[in-house]
Amino acid sequence: MKTCGIDIGSVTAKGVIMEGNRIHASIIQFTGYNAKSAGETVLQNLLGQASVKKEQLTALVATGYGRNSVDFADKTMSEIICHGAGAHFAFPGARTVIDIGGQDSKVILLGPTGQVLNFVMNDKCAAGTGRFLEVMARALETDLDGFGQLSLKGSAPAAISSTCTVFAESEVISLVAKGETRENIIAGIHASIAARTVSMANRVGIVPDVVMTGGVSRNIGVVRALEKLLNQSVIVPDNAQLTGAIGAALLAQRGEKK
Repeated sequence: MKTCGIDIGSVTAKGVIMEGNRIHASIIQFTGYNAKSAGETVLQNLLGQASVKKEQLTALVATGYGRNSVDFADKTMSEIICHGAGAHFAFPGARTVIDIGGQDSKVILLGPTGQVLNFVMNDKCAAGTGRFLEVMARALETDLDGFGQLSLKGSAPAAISSTCTVFAESEVISLVAKGETRENIIAGIHASIAARTVSMANRVGIVPDVVMTGGVSRNIGVVRALEKLLNQSVIVPDNAQLTGAIGAALLAQRGEKK
């Protein structure tokens, strides 16, 4: 039985085709302005990779903020449930999932079988998300891919007091003008994101093991800042960005309802 999961995020669209616990095909691409078109492209690329036809898929589940645009899906499901299932698949011991994406962040508390017990989500402001990091990187004239490693070289993280993207950017510009090192500023940005995320997590409770998913999990600086505040390890799956899509494909296997 082959199933497909498609996760349409605000910045990237992800998809997988799975058979049992095996991933046959996967893709990550930019969503662009048309979520429906992104979903169609993801499916076609997945089918090509797996050398299968759409009719050979047992079920297709869509998730993410753009899930309702995937009108060819058999079901749509919340990204909360899908990320929970995907994180549990990667690490059965996962109890707390921190997911930071392009424009929102969420913390999910899981039970022993991967069921969602509670969650909190920040979807009203882009502060502390991937978009926030993009703005900060642009202000510092730095490649976003190198942000994490640069922050690890900081000796004294600069204080970034604002959680608002616009005001934080002004703070960063002011710190640059004062001669603060780029490494310390970036370390301060990551510390600010970690503080905001842990504050969210405290509202649902933090239970080990802690797993981080989403695009920002690729930033080692944010991961280390979270570990410092939580005083425990944060596990990042190899396919962290695909967690939602993997969860959707697994739930398609189980025939879960909306």
